Amino acid sequence: MTLDKTVGSAAEAVADIPDGASLAVGGFGLCGIPMVLIQALLERRVGDLSVVSNNCGVDDWGLGVLLGAGLIRKMTSSYVGENKEFERRYLSGELELELTPQGTLAEKLRAGGAGIAGFFTQTGVGTQVAEGGLPQKYAADGSIAIASKPKPVQTFTMRGEEHEFVLEEAITTDFALVHALKGDRHGNLVFDKSARNFSPLCAMAGRICIAEVEELVEPGEIDADAVHLPGIFVDRIVEVGTGVEKRIERRTVREGN
Repeated sequence: MTLDKTVGSAAEAVADIPDGASLAVGGFGLCGIPMVLIQALLERRVGDLSVVSNNCGVDDWGLGVLLGAGLIRKMTSSYVGENKEFERRYLSGELELELTPQGTLAEKLRAGGAGIAGFFTQTGVGTQVAEGGLPQKYAADGSIAIASKPKPVQTFTMRGEEHEFVLEEAITTDFALVHALKGDRHGNLVFDKSARNFSPLCAMAGRICIAEVEELVEPGEIDADAVHLPGIFVDRIVEVGTGVEKRIERRTVREGN
């Protein structure tokens, strides 16, 4: 058995992702997104996807290109405010949405990757996150076709005081797609600063993790203390080069002094 997890192209890396698959996709806005792998899925027209990601990119980049092509059935996200096509599809009943608080989403992915079925958190207690009723899917006439269900709430003593906590179930997916700055042939990954964001968590949650890397190096060239995600979580790795396009979601500048 070889430990070399490299594949020759992004198309080869995603070739076995079927219609109806669930995906955990790294990135935050347009930062650290696995765009080459996303484009490979778009070219294959893989559809009916259930995607877990912090958000859905923008209309013409990131996961937004899959959404615009009608390939995403459901999104599990914490922020959806930068994509007009997302809004249209959600409000018209073409897209199912499971809104999840950002920290809770991160922990649900981490728990899934760690083999933990669920956890209790104070986030969402006293809101529709815990009590249910959040619209997950609308009907064509604007009525609510699917609403979130109530979640168990339990009281625990923390720091000497009783508090209510809501039970959140872990997330696992069929596949995970992530982008890294550097990786070796064994799948050990290094992410670039804030581009690290959700990527290690998504990688852990996916049954099969596919990583695109800007630079592929030999085993041992990455210092063990510098590894952000160990190769045990990565199944396939494809080198995409340092010239991959990286867009800025909102370009802001400050006035000169």
